[in-house]
Amino acid sequence: MKFFLSFVGVLVAILLYIRFVPSAPINPVLPVEEAQVEVNGHNAEVPPGSEENTTAPEEGEAEEGEGPSTRVPAAVPGQTYGAAITLAGAVPMSALSTALGNRDSARMKLVGKAKAVCQVKGCWMTLPTADGKEMRVRFKDYAFFVPKNLSGRNVVVSGWAHRSKVSAADQQHYLRDAGKSEKEVAAITNDEQQLTFMADGVLVQE
Repeated sequence: MKFFLSFVGVLVAILLYIRFVPSAPINPVLPVEEAQVEVNGHNAEVPPGSEENTTAPEEGEAEEGEGPSTRVPAAVPGQTYGAAITLAGAVPMSALSTALGNRDSARMKLVGKAKAVCQVKGCWMTLPTADGKEMRVRFKDYAFFVPKNLSGRNVVVSGWAHRSKVSAADQQHYLRDAGKSEKEVAAITNDEQQLTFMADGVLVQE
């Protein structure tokens, strides 16, 4: 009799445990983050602190581009993006070829006037070279962007200058970013050896 009562007690305890204690799912399916493909920096998020005021625009103002989350505030003299840098030791763009010499790449600091700027989210800009071409400046690890209206401003960039082969597809992509016509884009059909720059800091002079 005692054995029977003990058996019943254990059975009741097991039933109560199953009833009130939720069981963990077997092989639970965890959410998988969607892979993000970088295309010239456009899929990179704007770094914290780079966004403009996100309040609604006043009446009559049109929203441009992709919305406030992809905008960087207008630059002011002395404003830095990325690592803090100064003008000290900067080489003018006119002396870039001499400073680089026969090397394929070199770390340096350059000063020049910004020309084209990516109009998607400010993920690159160009600086004119002495031979009338343009050197494309991108930003290390897409850790920062620059204002879309930086064109015409004197800037200092610190980082690595490179001699690089840029594919026709990338050249076309950059032209679209800059708002060029499809006719100008279609005219690019060959890869090209270009000077490029990977900046870890940008200083706006004026």
